[in-house]
Amino acid sequence: MMSSQRENFLLEPERYEFASGPIHHFDLARREFFKILGAGIAVFAITKNTQAQETAPSRGFHAQELPQEISAWLHIGEDGAVTAFSGKAEMGQNIRTSMAQSVADELRVPFESVRMVMGDTALTPFDAGTFGSRTTPTMTPQLRRVACAARDLLVDIAAKEWKVAPEGLQAAGGKVTDPASGRFLTYAALAHGRTLAQNLPAEDPVTPPPDWIIAGQPVPKVDARDFVTGRHQYTPDLRPEGMLYGKILRPPSFGATITSYDDSAAKAISGVFVVRDGDFVGAAAPTEREARNALAAVHAQWKEKLQVSSREIFSYLKSHAEPKVDDRHRNQRGSVEDALTGAAHRLDASYTVAYIAHAPLEPRAAVAEWSGDKLTVQTGSQRPFGVRGELADIFHIPEGNVRVIIPDTGSAYGGKHTGDAAIEAARLARAAGRPVKVVWTREEEFTWAYFRPAGVIEVRSATASDGKLVAWDFHNYHSGSSGIETPYAVPNMRTQYHSVPLVLRSGSYRGLAATANHFARETHMDALAHGAKLDPLEFRLKNLEDVRLRSVLEAAAKKFAWPRASKEGQGFGIAAGNEKGSYVATCAEIAVDKNSGAVRVLRLVTAFECGAIVNPDGLRNQVVGANIQGLGGALFEAIEFENGRITNPRFSRYRVPRFRDIPEIDAILLDRKDLAPAGAGETPIMAVAPAIGSAIFNATGTRLNALPLVPSGLKKT
Repeated sequence: MMSSQRENFLLEPERYEFASGPIHHFDLARREFFKILGAGIAVFAITKNTQAQETAPSRGFHAQELPQEISAWLHIGEDGAVTAFSGKAEMGQNIRTSMAQSVADELRVPFESVRMVMGDTALTPFDAGTFGSRTTPTMTPQLRRVACAARDLLVDIAAKEWKVAPEGLQAAGGKVTDPASGRFLTYAALAHGRTLAQNLPAEDPVTPPPDWIIAGQPVPKVDARDFVTGRHQYTPDLRPEGMLYGKILRPPSFGATITSYDDSAAKAISGVFVVRDGDFVGAAAPTEREARNALAAVHAQWKEKLQVSSREIFSYLKSHAEPKVDDRHRNQRGSVEDALTGAAHRLDASYTVAYIAHAPLEPRAAVAEWSGDKLTVQTGSQRPFGVRGELADIFHIPEGNVRVIIPDTGSAYGGKHTGDAAIEAARLARAAGRPVKVVWTREEEFTWAYFRPAGVIEVRSATASDGKLVAWDFHNYHSGSSGIETPYAVPNMRTQYHSVPLVLRSGSYRGLAATANHFARETHMDALAHGAKLDPLEFRLKNLEDVRLRSVLEAAAKKFAWPRASKEGQGFGIAAGNEKGSYVATCAEIAVDKNSGAVRVLRLVTAFECGAIVNPDGLRNQVVGANIQGLGGALFEAIEFENGRITNPRFSRYRVPRFRDIPEIDAILLDRKDLAPAGAGETPIMAVAPAIGSAIFNATGTRLNALPLVPSGLKKT
């Protein structure tokens, strides 16, 4: 099956069980580990199974239980260098830095002495993937436990060396000291000549956030200079010796199949390899131009099928919803119907969100090389072990014969769960007997990658005469159930997700469906506040019991100086929410040009709280970056399609935020050292669209219930 024509899939934790790879080949990896690093002290962490927070496609992956041995390794070398291992991938979120901070902090070594090895299936323990804002709340504690166990082990070694009790010794600054005698041994000396392994104790207390020294500080990004100077090599930059360039023959529309085929002219071209496997056709050649020319010489005819267009997608989603609702997708308490009937005020509304693209700066790319029946692939992906499973399945080889390496990648936003380019490169490399690199064009990325799913959301609600919520009935069709539950106090409520057969290939996007559900809920809350003649902030606080959500609302409002009286053409809006264990509130100021209808966002203030902060600079960058990305989905991003074809597959026709669109952005970080750290990659984006929509209403009196809000300006919406 052609990788770009695989079954559509929707990556939502509520819809599928996570399909993982098999148990990591720990012994093999351990041999590789010691071969590369030499003698030293290694601590292996044995942890319980963890539940994945996002899901993978239902095809192309082994559906096996997650392994028990999944936490990171930690190695202390004879030179004192510390190497920590994690299957996570670095995609610009700066987890390489924050994880290294936690290791250095717990091990009591200088930050500069810690090196992270990440996303390599031959060297790192199994990891389900980098998604769902799970790195900080799951991997960081594991690394801390391992570092703590290593520190205790070093103290025990020193105690035996000196024949003293370990309780009186201190570990700090990369050495163990005996305060009574003043003598000390460096970690390097303690590690010299030893190859020791120890299981992680079941209960090993780690340093609490108030006592952090290196963690909690604004440590600069690891290898930052390499990224800004161009020294870092992304997958498209790789050029192994003897490499060929691969190109794929794409069908004219989604789901098209080959009916006739002739590649004789292409195969006659010297130095070119042409591969056909069902509807997959690709060419490998010494240059990209030669590969393109070879595909141009292939004569293929395709059978296409009639498909839905973007103009009719929302009516299609409503009319094709699955008639039977899975109870796992329904939550209910009280009697919604009775509350609606007896309420003082009632409001019903419908909201829609369009398909949008991830638009990463680095498109899908992979370099594949075979050595006998062993395959090595370097590719940008969020799921190295998932891609390994895909490759093993497709080529019918053991997973132990597949190595997937993830260079630090140029963003993903939930869009790089699958191994599309890796599979294509591996197919061509096997035929050519040489390394092959496949780099998707921007048009291929816009067309054949998966999208954030479109959706329809219907809300029925009611309030009492005092402005208290009494009924809430919330139905999401197709876009997903993440973030579907309301954080507001309401005695009678129902939330329900309705599955719909997929139209376009759909999958994870930053925040999953929480962006859609927060947009509908917070827009509706603003409309309810207007109907009750209450200030939007006052109305939310009146209906809120969650103190953490209250805190971010109050922090954002204080910085923004809410409430503010608007002038003509000026508007202010506010929105809030919680997801993945973190909390966000955003205030927006916008300006509307009454002549052109153009809407410009002038200022965003976002207050964010995710427990204890590991790296405030990294967190601030995440919050600001999420706000910038959120502008696109809020204002103008939308995939347009007609009969199986994407009609705006390039940046000249698909609008993303540009420098001129960026407003003043204030990120207010609430550091809760009394709480464990949560993830921050997704939640900050969720309040941007509803805050801007409410600001537009404040300026114009026009309530916009569809994302994007103003793709062509207010006059043309």
